[in-house]
Amino acid sequence: MSISAITPTLPPSRRELNKTATREAIALAALNFLRSGELGSFTVDDVAAAAGVSRRTFFNYFSSVEAAIASFTQNYLDGLIAELQDRPSDESLLESAEFVLSNGGTGEELALLAEVFALTQEAQLSRFQLQAWDDCSLKVTEVARLQLPEGTDDLYIHALVGCVISSCRAAFMVWFLRHGTDISPASIKNLRELLSSTISLIRNGFSS
Repeated sequence: MSISAITPTLPPSRRELNKTATREAIALAALNFLRSGELGSFTVDDVAAAAGVSRRTFFNYFSSVEAAIASFTQNYLDGLIAELQDRPSDESLLESAEFVLSNGGTGEELALLAEVFALTQEAQLSRFQLQAWDDCSLKVTEVARLQLPEGTDDLYIHALVGCVISSCRAAFMVWFLRHGTDISPASIKNLRELLSSTISLIRNGFSS
């Protein structure tokens, strides 16, 4: 049985679908501008116009262009967390994490995340990426509390989750140093292998 509660879910309403589509259009417009130029070469107004929305609508969804671009990272990590919650309750957190990182998300979704990582190494953009990873850490901590035995020491939980999140970010950095902005299938395959291997390092106590 999943470690997440089993509750019935209703299909999203048309209003919710429209809001999701608008949010995605704004984020994609921002990413397309970043693909073709530096951060300072375009503005919120440019992004809003390209997405077909007003400046006011832009700020209803995002606080800045940087936040819009970081939403791709947030969305992917949230998807992995959902998959982590669905893993068997008798599976260790590290086993679950290794499985999800090896198999979670589609190749196209991982390629998009990798592209965003490669394009956001500049300090102003990386700050928002770090926030997405920090938010992920908080959510994984809550998953760990549900999965680990009741009464597990807080230090153990936070140290374990910290290792998982930091090692994943390390895998992305090693991938970037090897491949730069290359998001070919071979490059993304290597990223997937790095993500799986970094959890194996933790599980094996970093023994050689």
